[in-house]
Amino acid sequence: MGKWLMLLPPVIFAGLAAMFWLGMQRENPNDLPSTFVGRAVPVVQVAELPGHPLLTDAVLRAPGVKLVNFWASWCAPCRAEAPLLEQLAAEGVVIHGVNYKDDPAKAEAFLAELGNPYATIGTDAGRMGLDWGIYGVPETFVINGEGKVTYRFPGPITAQELERVIRLELAKAAE
Repeated sequence: MGKWLMLLPPVIFAGLAAMFWLGMQRENPNDLPSTFVGRAVPVVQVAELPGHPLLTDAVLRAPGVKLVNFWASWCAPCRAEAPLLEQLAAEGVVIHGVNYKDDPAKAEAFLAELGNPYATIGTDAGRMGLDWGIYGVPETFVINGEGKVTYRFPGPITAQELERVIRLELAKAAE
C-alpha cells in the first residue's frame, strides 16, 4: 500500500503537466469557449455616458459588421489596445463600447486622453457583462450584419492579433 502512495505525486504531476501542455497547443491561446458564438447578441442593458451616443439593441441588430468592445479606464490592457481600436475605427470599422464597472468621469478622461474609437457607448455596472459571459476586460465581440455573435476575443487586441485574428474574423462576418 505504501509503494502506491509514493507513486501518486509523480502521477498527479505528470497528469497536470500533460494538461498544461495540451492547453498551450491551442492555435490561439485567447480562444476561450463562448456560448454566444452563432447566436443573436444578448440584450443590451447599459446606461448613458453623458455626451456620447447610446449603445442600444437596435444598433447591434442593424445591418453591417461591427465590434463590441468591453473596456474600463482602470484596465491597463485596455490602454494598450486603445491605439489599435483607433486605427480600426479610422479604417471604417464600426466599434461600439461598453464601459465596464467604471466611474463615468474616469471613463471620460480615458477617452479624452487616448481617443474615442466608439460609434456608441454604454456604461455597465456589471449586468450586461454577465449576460455576455465576459471573463474580464478588455473583451471584444465580432457581430455580423444579422446581429449574431460570430467571434469572441478575450484580452487585449495586439498588433499581431489584429492581423492574425481580428481582421480575418471581420472578413468572415461580412460574408
